[in-house]
Formats: sequence, C-alpha cells, structure tokens
Amino acid sequence: MSRSHPWVTLETLTPEHLSAVSIGGEPREFSGWQRVVQRMLGKMPSAHGLTTAQVYEAVSAARDRAEDVHVQVRTGGNPYTLYARPVLGPAADVHAVQLWAGPAGSRVPAPNPAVGGTWDLPSQTVRLPAGVTQLAGMPAHDYQPSMAIAELFHRWTGFDRHGEVLDLLYEPQPGASLQFDVTAGFSVRWRVSIRARDDARSRGAWLLIEDVGSADVTPQIPALERIALREAHRRAGTHLGVVQVEHSSISHWLTDPAPWVRWDNLPTPTDVFHPGDRARLSGVAERLRSGAAATVTVRALSYHGDYRPISLVLYPYPGYTGRQLAIAEFVRVDEPAPQAGPAAPIGEFTAGVTTRGRG
Repeated sequence: MSRSHPWVTLETLTPEHLSAVSIGGEPREFSGWQRVVQRMLGKMPSAHGLTTAQVYEAVSAARDRAEDVHVQVRTGGNPYTLYARPVLGPAADVHAVQLWAGPAGSRVPAPNPAVGGTWDLPSQTVRLPAGVTQLAGMPAHDYQPSMAIAELFHRWTGFDRHGEVLDLLYEPQPGASLQFDVTAGFSVRWRVSIRARDDARSRGAWLLIEDVGSADVTPQIPALERIALREAHRRAGTHLGVVQVEHSSISHWLTDPAPWVRWDNLPTPTDVFHPGDRARLSGVAERLRSGAAATVTVRALSYHGDYRPISLVLYPYPGYTGRQLAIAEFVRVDEPAPQAGPAAPIGEFTAGVTTRGRG
C-alpha cells in the first residue's frame, strides 16, 4: 500500500456521526473526519484546490447511493482522482465509506476488506453480510448470517475486553462507541468499531469490521496463567460461562463450552434455555444484585434437539447492577452440583475467572 496515499475509512454507523476510524492499517478511534482529511490533503502539495467540501460531497454521495463514487478533480497542479467506496452491512446499509485521493493515473492500492454488522438487542443476534467471507479468518464454510455474541467472541483469540463490549451492547446509549483490534484465527487482525444505537432503525449497535492483518502479523500468545487455568478446568470437566440473566442467553464462554449444551447455530440465542424456564432464570436477578450466589435448575437445549435439565450455579459478575451478567457454572443434573460459597469468597472467585478472557 502506498504510504503517501493510503485509504481512509470513515464510519457512518449512526446518521448523526461521521468520523475516521483508520488510515491505512492504523487506528484513528473516531477522530474528526475534517482534521484527518485536511492532513491527508496537506501531504499532497500539488493538490491545491482540492477541498474538504469536495471530499465530503463524494463521501456523502457514496453513503446516500450505496455505490462507488469516482470523481476527477481539477486542481492548481495536476488533476486528482477521488474514490469513495461504501462498506455495506447485512441490510445493504452503508456502515462506512473508504476514501482514497491521489494524482490521476496513479496506481490505486486495494483497500482493506471491510464489512458492516449489526447487533440487535431484542433478538440477541449479531448479523453479518455474506461479504464477511472476504475477510481472512472467516472461511465461507463458517459463515452464518446471524449468530450469538458468544459465537463471535469464540472466534477471537487473546481478547480480554468482553465486559466493555457487553456493556455497550446490552445498555445501548446513543453515541457510545468502542474500537479495538482482535485476532481472528491464528494471525489475522480485525479492527472492530462499534456505535450504540437506540432509534427507529435499530435498538442495539452497528459494527464495522476491517481486515487490517497480514501473514506476518505476530499472533497473540495467551499468558501462561490463562493457559494453565483453562487446562485445569478442561481436565476437571468444569464449564464456566457468562450468562445475561435478564435475556436468558449465554454471552461468553470462560472455559471450553459445555459439550452437552447446544449454544451455537441457533435461530435465536435465547433458544438455548427452555421458554418455560427463562422466567426462573431471570428471577434470580435480585439475589445476584445483593452480592449473593444462586443455584437454579433449568432445561438447556442439547445437540440431540431436546431440552435436558441442568444446574446453573450463578455468581455475580463485577458491576452486576448495570450489566445483569452472571458467571455461571454449568452442571449436568446427574452430577453433584457444587455448593455456592459465601459472599466474600465469591468476589475472590469472580476476580479469578474474569481475568482469563477467551484463550
């Protein structure tokens, strides 16, 4: 990629925002687009006459028409070319515009593959277009148009910001944003930009995913403590996850998933628990809010297609009052359920498991 003329990605995740999230392969974390464009033009001495207003016009056209825009601009020096390329989401909405400017006739580098996604809070699903398979780390045979947030987390390695993401997704405050890099597969780097939405179009969040990795990216290596804890739980047959109590869904697995619970490839993530048991699960909210643990028996979907009883030993997640998340130990009913400990040791246990993330 040309160092002097890189692609700039401007997110359009909400109608009222337009900001820069990356230049080339470097993050910009929702920087003001005017400042970024002015600096880009400032590095083109012969582009006198090419203005931010012309750039905005091209970006707006790409966003409004959801199609590529190619503009030739006469300047005080050589003629310049502007390319504005929309990045589409699952409903063909424009989640971002990739922008490039350079002397007419010069070689235009290929932009990083990128797609838009949505988080729909009422249905608890992440939706992605088929174009996500153009990103390294998402082979075509793994593609699903919709998935649980736990399934998306499961594809990322060495990630430890689940709490921040879940806070934004489950309590969508208009304008709230978050950007982070993740490793998908072994050495592919994705940049994820999210803005919360609570409007007529969406209750949840819109996402932008950019493939900014390369074959020489050093994979993130989990810490020894994380590997050891995970192996210890695997050998002990312990299965821990984060459960969203209010919505009765699994948000994230802290250990290997329980092999006797079907939690993935579901039409709706809440299908993991029997409809008749979801009220019982949400009914433990007050107990967890007080800092105490709780044990509840519910029916969970099996890979045979039927619902079978399991015991959930629930511990308050740090900051539970705002998140309504609980750390849950999944225990088959034909196995002895561990006894919930007193309030003080619970805090110690919680701190221990939440540092592991997804290894």
